[in-house]
Amino acid sequence: MASRFVDRAVIHLAAGDGGHGCASVHREKFKPLGGPDGGNGGNGGDVLLVVDPNVHTLLDFHFRPHARAGNGKQGAGDDRQGAAGETLTMHVPSGTVVMTEDGEILADLIGAGTTFVAAQGGRGGLGNRALSSKARKAPGFALLGEPGEERDLVLELRSVADVGLLGFPSAGKSSLISVLSAAKPKIADYPFTTLVPNLGVITAGEVVFTMADVPGLIPGASEGKGLGLDFLRHIERCAVLVHVIDCATFEPGRDPLSDVDALEEELARYTPALGGDLADRPRVAVLNKIDIPEAAELAEMVKPELEARGLPVFEISTASRAGLRELTFALGAVVEKYRADQPEAEPEQVVVRPKAVNEDEFTVVDDPNEEGAFIVRGNRPERWIRQTDFGNDEAVGYLADRLNRLGVEDKLAKMGAQPGSPVTIGDVQFEWEPSTPGVAAMMTGRGTDIRLENNNRIGAAERKKARRIRRDGPDEMDGE
Repeated sequence: MASRFVDRAVIHLAAGDGGHGCASVHREKFKPLGGPDGGNGGNGGDVLLVVDPNVHTLLDFHFRPHARAGNGKQGAGDDRQGAAGETLTMHVPSGTVVMTEDGEILADLIGAGTTFVAAQGGRGGLGNRALSSKARKAPGFALLGEPGEERDLVLELRSVADVGLLGFPSAGKSSLISVLSAAKPKIADYPFTTLVPNLGVITAGEVVFTMADVPGLIPGASEGKGLGLDFLRHIERCAVLVHVIDCATFEPGRDPLSDVDALEEELARYTPALGGDLADRPRVAVLNKIDIPEAAELAEMVKPELEARGLPVFEISTASRAGLRELTFALGAVVEKYRADQPEAEPEQVVVRPKAVNEDEFTVVDDPNEEGAFIVRGNRPERWIRQTDFGNDEAVGYLADRLNRLGVEDKLAKMGAQPGSPVTIGDVQFEWEPSTPGVAAMMTGRGTDIRLENNNRIGAAERKKARRIRRDGPDEMDGE
């Protein structure tokens, strides 16, 4: 039967797009063009990763790697705001590490309720009610909603265990964890029986700690041989590393001391992604299978040598359960000391703070692909480009005003840009025209609303004259 344990998954996330703003003018009887009343679009939904104590593997992400949050709704007239998109919450087990595809660690999720915003929803666009000003009393445009963030992330589960069992295949790790805890791992007499890490809870007096058995390691595990790289990461959080040594092996060229040396070499070559050094972790040596006479004799021979290396040594038998009580309390004491040496954990609290990013900053550089062209980079200019409807002349004029106020035009002029020079911002390239009076006059509706300029309503004086003509008839002056 195939294993249902998955400790690594690549997921493809898409946050919700922001809703577009609405361009609307209030209308009612006897009040034509009663002012802008277009509402803002709703923000797109975020994608959240939340630690759930009832989730133990990344199996769901293995079968369903694609996920998308809800889009924001478009604004409407009469100042109606668009609804925000639905947030997508994805539950992960404690100990999940979130990384980019390049291996950069973004978050280490430990503890129930810990939350990470994996993809940010797009902002909703402003309606023309929010864009109105003294110079632009009734804007004939609205801003578009921003697209949601799309990300490909790698999730890795790294077991949260106090004690990690290390050893060659069939050394007895699964048997040890099965007799010390209620865990029921698969046990058989062939190598690589254990294909997934098993976790057990052990009580030693008043100390309760967890133990994980790492699938059998072999020389070259740190380079990916066997199951090494897949499961070496599960010992990164362990407070104590236990060498489980098979004293009854019949494989040629193997003995307890060479087994320890081979595994220590693999640990030295493995670099924990979470930081730290495995060489600093306490070690314990366990000589297993002493219920076999030959194994008991070998254990007596190698015990002094291991103790000379500074390793506490315990002779045990998972079959007869000899030495297990002493081992359990010794491990509990080491774990308790390790916990006491750690800095006191501060109470978990939710802190909301803005990102430390200066959005006013932008850069203008020469375009390497086109002579005489320029590229503008920056959070604000690129966001404004995404929000602009380039099919609306007034919206384009509004964008030009914003870029000018930010200082983009001055920077382009200093860089040597000429009228007509190609300028690229985000995904849009256009020909640069400086904001001179002559150019501004050619831009349709820039800073105004053309509907208000072309007002054909009859004035009061004209209505008064028309009533007089209907009453008295046209006079000679009117007939001329």
